Amino acid sequence: MTMYDSDDLESNVHPLAMQPVRTVVRFRLPSLRWALVFPVAALLAAGFLTGTGYRYRPFAVMVSPNEDLSEQAATTTDARASRGELRRLTASLSQRVPRGRYIVIDRTNNKLYLRQDDKVVLEASCSAGSGLVLREESGKKRSWIFDTPRGRYRVLSKTKNPVWRKPDWAFVEEGQPIPNNPADRIEYGTLGEFALHFGDGYMIHGTLYERLLGRNVSHGCVRLGRDDLRVVYDRAPVGTPIYVY
Repeated sequence: MTMYDSDDLESNVHPLAMQPVRTVVRFRLPSLRWALVFPVAALLAAGFLTGTGYRYRPFAVMVSPNEDLSEQAATTTDARASRGELRRLTASLSQRVPRGRYIVIDRTNNKLYLRQDDKVVLEASCSAGSGLVLREESGKKRSWIFDTPRGRYRVLSKTKNPVWRKPDWAFVEEGQPIPNNPADRIEYGTLGEFALHFGDGYMIHGTLYERLLGRNVSHGCVRLGRDDLRVVYDRAPVGTPIYVY
């Protein structure tokens, strides 16, 4: 057995080995994310089990006791009056809607409609007044406006093979002297096969110039093509309302 002297043993040991040994215990703290998750989850679970305590109540307009209700009352009164006026106008309008057989003339688009209640029996191209003005340069120096009047009329009479008694303006337009003999005013065939008179010398009649239908070229009467005029003459008896607009 080898024997060591204590002085030799201490001289051969490293100085650090002579220091006392310390044991360090480290604790790892949980991260902030997990620290927040658990409390939130606990609150949700508690709310699910016990409820939120909120009770649904229907929404009601809260009015202050001191609030002036006169404006609201006036608005309500105006709304009721408007609804009443609307009902009155609607009832009045329904009474004015044409019933039965009637004729509608659209002067702007040169269209004539023969209708039965709300059904269109015939839609035809026509020619309404041109709107031109004719002035007499000598004599009485009169003027005429060739326009189809707007309004509500009726078929006053119906004529087969109508004869045109030429008025003064027809001779002025042609640059011819106005005749003194009434027989010189008579002209046959110009108005077509039929004519429906609706007052003040205005008529729905035929024309020799069907190629001009759809244009505003007449002297105030309403011109129709031969086939369409036959339908209107047959199906529009005396008394049939005529609406011109």
